[in-house]
Amino acid sequence: MLGMIGLIGSLALLMFLTMRGVNIIIGAIISAIVVAITGGINLEAALTEHYMTGFTGYFANWFLIFLLGAIFGKIMEGTKAADSIAKWVTDKLGHSRAVFAVVAAAAIMTYGGVSLFVVGFSVYPIAVSLFRRANLPHRFIPAALVFGSISFTMTAPGSPEIQNLIPTQFFGTKPTAGGLIGVLMAVLIMTVGGLYLGRMVRKATAKGEVFSLPSQSQKREDEKKEKEQVAIENGGLVDNGALPPVILALLPLISVIAVLNIMANFMSSTAAALISLSSGIFLGSVLMAKYLKHFWDALAQGAQDALVAAANTCAVVGFGSVAAQVNAFDSVVDALMSIPGPPMLGLAIAVTLICGITGSASGGLGIALPILAPIYMAQGIDPGAMHRVSALASGGLDSLPHNGYVVTTIRAISGETHKRAYGPIFILSVIIPTIVMFLAVILYSIF
Repeated sequence: MLGMIGLIGSLALLMFLTMRGVNIIIGAIISAIVVAITGGINLEAALTEHYMTGFTGYFANWFLIFLLGAIFGKIMEGTKAADSIAKWVTDKLGHSRAVFAVVAAAAIMTYGGVSLFVVGFSVYPIAVSLFRRANLPHRFIPAALVFGSISFTMTAPGSPEIQNLIPTQFFGTKPTAGGLIGVLMAVLIMTVGGLYLGRMVRKATAKGEVFSLPSQSQKREDEKKEKEQVAIENGGLVDNGALPPVILALLPLISVIAVLNIMANFMSSTAAALISLSSGIFLGSVLMAKYLKHFWDALAQGAQDALVAAANTCAVVGFGSVAAQVNAFDSVVDALMSIPGPPMLGLAIAVTLICGITGSASGGLGIALPILAPIYMAQGIDPGAMHRVSALASGGLDSLPHNGYVVTTIRAISGETHKRAYGPIFILSVIIPTIVMFLAVILYSIF
């Protein structure tokens, strides 16, 4: 009983500390200590063996993906390719379709392998311009960014995002695993979520809501205008730089997707991902060389960002490795496997719960799949179906309020508050994807 209380309490503690802004590495270690003590595990062994084995194992397997992905994002940012794509999409759709334009711009870049945070910072300024011209409530911009970035693009077949790559290692599958059902699930999330987001925005405007910047964003914009005015008064010119042609900006994204899904037929998905991201970096650097003023700085910043992102995820996986040693954890796994219904239901629920508790899709997969995948593989269930269900499960409860990207998008990028902006995000990136995940379990079980 004490072990079960400690397991639940440590998970709740990790969530609480994360939401309070405590560094995830510190929070994970504290939570690991709690679960070790209450679970009767030797504390030294828990931290130096189990925790560090989980931490270093995940780092060894996935750091190069984090590294190349972060560098690719910085190349797309430094060449202003991300800005070019965002501007092209919004110009084509116009301010009358501002919401859809923001979602489309974020989705194209995310599915092309660009880092979530680069996408957020790149698309936000254009989103502000579109929403202002259409007089739509600013509080829906974070929802449009999050929906376009993570709700369907990172879990769709063929996506180069790490949430679609991790299952390949445990199920022996390709990034396109899941077949037609996987594609239909992605389209369903995109369609239903897009329609619902549009409906929410129309309903808000019908009630009299208009575009208005929150105080933090208004202050930031005022400071920017003040700097620009000072530059003009001093005889300087405010020049944000020319943007590369959109065809050049899109080619690296197309390269990443195409190379990944072609090469995955001849080698491991991890190796294919490394080659595809390298091709994107190479093409972006060569084709848009004249727009890239600081090549080595982009590599350095990408490497730094990769270390932080990888370490944060590794910390969560390390905590999971300690939790997995507690007897209560085995009881939870047995209970999930005994849930009435399709065999994959327990896998889906376990992955989505762990991702929700940790606030990390990749971290949750890193904790759950090493333990659960061998159990379910031994039952003879279709690996492709389990891959897609796991990926979909990682994209549901992970978007709770303490998720790192959600917090960054609402606060740092948009200057909003959870009170104003989180409601639509909860519907679009938690409720709808979770319902679709259960639907996928049913369809895979039937077909």
